Amino acid sequence: MASLTATEPAICPPGAIPAAESIVPACMFAPDRGCADDPSSGEGFEDGEGTNGESADHIDLSSKLVLVSPTGEQYDSLLRHLRERIDEGCGETIYVVGMGSDGGDYGLDEKDMEASVATVRSLCEQIEADLIWLRERTDTGGKIQDYLIRRRVGEQDFLEVRVAVVGNVDAGKSTLLGVLTHGELDNGRGFARQKLFRHKHEMESGRTSSVGNDILGFDQEGQVVNKPDSHGGGLDWTKICEKSSKVITFIDLAGHEKYLKTTVFGMTGHLPDFCMLMVGSNAGIVGMTKEHLGLALALNVPVFVVVTKIDMCPANILQETLKLLQRLLKSPGCRKIPVLVQNKDDVIVTASNFSSERMCPIFQISNVTGENMDLLKMFLNLLSSRTNFSNDEPAEFQIDDTYSVPGVGTVVSGTTLRGMIRLNDTLLLGPDPLGTFIPIAVKSIHRKRMPVREVRGGQTASFALKKIKRSSIRKGMVMVSPKLMPQATWEFEAEILVLHHPTTISPRYQAMVHCGSIRQTATILTMNKDCLRTGDKASVHFRFIKTPEYLHCDQKLVFREGRTKAVGTITKLLQSVNTQAAKAQQAKMQASKKSSKEGTAASEEAGSTARPPSPNTAQVPLKSGGGGRRRGGQRHRGKGLNTATIPTAVPAGAAGTA
Repeated sequence: MASLTATEPAICPPGAIPAAESIVPACMFAPDRGCADDPSSGEGFEDGEGTNGESADHIDLSSKLVLVSPTGEQYDSLLRHLRERIDEGCGETIYVVGMGSDGGDYGLDEKDMEASVATVRSLCEQIEADLIWLRERTDTGGKIQDYLIRRRVGEQDFLEVRVAVVGNVDAGKSTLLGVLTHGELDNGRGFARQKLFRHKHEMESGRTSSVGNDILGFDQEGQVVNKPDSHGGGLDWTKICEKSSKVITFIDLAGHEKYLKTTVFGMTGHLPDFCMLMVGSNAGIVGMTKEHLGLALALNVPVFVVVTKIDMCPANILQETLKLLQRLLKSPGCRKIPVLVQNKDDVIVTASNFSSERMCPIFQISNVTGENMDLLKMFLNLLSSRTNFSNDEPAEFQIDDTYSVPGVGTVVSGTTLRGMIRLNDTLLLGPDPLGTFIPIAVKSIHRKRMPVREVRGGQTASFALKKIKRSSIRKGMVMVSPKLMPQATWEFEAEILVLHHPTTISPRYQAMVHCGSIRQTATILTMNKDCLRTGDKASVHFRFIKTPEYLHCDQKLVFREGRTKAVGTITKLLQSVNTQAAKAQQAKMQASKKSSKEGTAASEEAGSTARPPSPNTAQVPLKSGGGGRRRGGQRHRGKGLNTATIPTAVPAGAAGTA
């Protein structure tokens, strides 16, 4: 990654970014090992670069002039490092030309800068990437330029970043998304948000009550491609995806307290990469703002703040809100570094360091005048996905919504957690209420309403499934590769931290557990303390109430009931469903056999006197409701026992159905 050393600063150039200097840590653009677009762990990396290159092939790449006219060996080394950075950065990275890590002055003159940019351009051609100019600044040695390098993707593919939008009610969440995605400013009377609402009652009250999805596409140049059609004002998602090299998916969540369940599900089930916290400048930090911020921190999602309505807010109130916001972000619970974003330099600095999770950019925007909207769009364009997925693992897909589409059948939507899923693949769908998984074929795949042939880890998609009813699928089920041999779990152990509880939590306490797209009530069986209060940590043994679920160790969970909130991590899975699976299959087979024999048994009942148990066997299926329903079978078993003439025969029949 010499190029970087040639390109990335060891320290911020003196006087280059005075606004951010006090807040932003040194070694601004040193590449990090996690996601190269946003160097987070870049401290002390400038030498690491040089030594890295030298240990591999003894080529010194620390000089800023290495890009001017590299030798063949240097060029190969630069190419290799750039390729590594692009892979680490999930397809994109920020590259600085004119900075070395050898202690010399920063900056290049016109001639050297042209030669260096030509070298970087040829490197980009080699790895099939686009070079997008971001900014130019001058230093003691001359000019320094920043570029965004983004890998080219096919017509049917695009990079995807998910951003959850949270904040108190009336903070302007849906309005901002309406302005960003439809490209028209608001009129101050709720014009922009009308296009996003999914339900009639949302339009009437102006309050979001469901999880909304909206997209914002960026092309190779970093320009927004969303163009609503002039007639209906709707967005053609397929066109946007075809033109875009990167798509930001906004998960519009509800701000009202009574929809907290939906908001928690949106944050856990839709797996956002980043969280956009909205604060109304005139109202300040009120209501659910702290709740939503706490939820994002508990799930380790990096947060950036957008302060809205600055056109109608008096200056002194705005300053007061910003002061409170900075105090909240610096508090021991958050430990963030707030950065007020006021120009493009700030955007590049914060976007490069954002995934470190320590930095928290604050944007001040107006949806009516459009002030600072371009800075927010530029920041969103520079964000890159936080997680790397390998495509050679067995596939796993979590379901967060189901639909019944006329003419298509059952459709499920959700997120691919790992692996690759292709058209006509057969996956295992489950767990059903008995904990079994059934094989199912994928009939068609859509990404953002665009038909595709395959999806990879980290991408959201919807699948049309063959031969299954929508009623038999619920949120929280998964589709996994048969190689994984999945097992459903009734009980698990988790390390939890109680964030808030009015009294004490003790065994047999029941609350809603959110874990990925799973949302089910669980009861506490045992824990390693007598009782838990606010702020306590403990290892707790849970059991699901209704159905077993498919879980992993180290999954994050949120545990809530009323005002009680706790977060934790699953440490151990207990009591997996294995023997029950066989019983369930057996029960189904018996049920189908009984229903087919029912007619013949009834006719035999009259004629056959040779076999005494036959009237009773005919009577059992009738009494037990066919034995097909699991709960029905249990409920009618008692009745069967009371009315049966030969009691011994009945439990045998009912036991098969249990």
